[in-house]
Amino acid sequence: MFFARSKGVVGLDIGSATIKLIELKEKKGGQYQLQRIGIEPLSPEAIVDGSIMDSSLVVDAIQKLNETAKVKSANFATSVSGHSVIIKKIELPQMSPDELDESIQWEAEQHIPFDINDVRLDYVTLGEAEHGQEEMEVLLVAVKREKVNDYVSVISQSGKSPVIVDIDAFAIQNAYELNYDLDPLKNVALINMGAGVTNINMVVRGSSVFWRDISFGGNQFTEALQREFNLSFDQAELLKRGETVGSYSAADARRVLDNVSEEMANEIQKTFDFFSATSSEGAVDELVLSGGCALTANLLEVLRERFGVPTELLNPLRKVSYKDFDPDYLEAIAPMLAVSVGLAIRRVGD
Repeated sequence: MFFARSKGVVGLDIGSATIKLIELKEKKGGQYQLQRIGIEPLSPEAIVDGSIMDSSLVVDAIQKLNETAKVKSANFATSVSGHSVIIKKIELPQMSPDELDESIQWEAEQHIPFDINDVRLDYVTLGEAEHGQEEMEVLLVAVKREKVNDYVSVISQSGKSPVIVDIDAFAIQNAYELNYDLDPLKNVALINMGAGVTNINMVVRGSSVFWRDISFGGNQFTEALQREFNLSFDQAELLKRGETVGSYSAADARRVLDNVSEEMANEIQKTFDFFSATSSEGAVDELVLSGGCALTANLLEVLRERFGVPTELLNPLRKVSYKDFDPDYLEAIAPMLAVSVGLAIRRVGD
């Protein structure tokens, strides 16, 4: 289901702060055209730490998006991330697809820190088996069954069919590969910064080799502003986006935001250090940022200076054509759309 081409789907990124919707039309030559787009804010209490706490608020937001964007398609793809998601690359003895299918649950039990009965499990073999090769690589994905059910349920309650549940880190990679040429010589860190969770996907010489979710995102910036200036959540959100709130301006907020950006850099550094310690793939050559949090004032510059490598915002619509959409608006929100674009290029029955 997670790695679940034929019929197109609507990409729906259910984030903690906003829900993003994208529908693309596939054209000849593997090109895509933007058909529909929508962003709907969510109350902070609707989703906490990636878990849906108030499903009615989420369902209402999805229905509103469907109405305003005039979505006709019934097939939706969504994705999940966070502590309920485990991604492991494991090595197994060479075996036939049938043998692997029969043994994968037992193998998964050795690598998944959850009760195997409590998870939805999927896997895919990596690469082609070479003659005489004794081992095979398998990518194993497990997600808490309860989390999958919650996300599937809100889409169903909105009147649509949830046909694919993917992983945020994989959706980001799909969006990146659609719009950028993979460099066979570079190690690229795809860093998707949401409100509550940041997904990191290490793409080494064109292949994804390491994934980690960290519990740090846009909410930390908002909460810091709340504490510093004694603001409500909504006021702090406006100030974070550069608007003046009372007597406080974007210039007043800059010092607070930069301090949190340094904390974000520390969290990313921990992941890079762990990656370096557990692999022999070398240092990171480039950072590509996405997600709403990536638009925080001066965050990109702080990370560029901290890591000393090229750092840019991901534009998931870079090679997507469109008509009747405001180009300035699309450019402004593009980094927020990475997951939804990555989902929208999936196909029923993948």
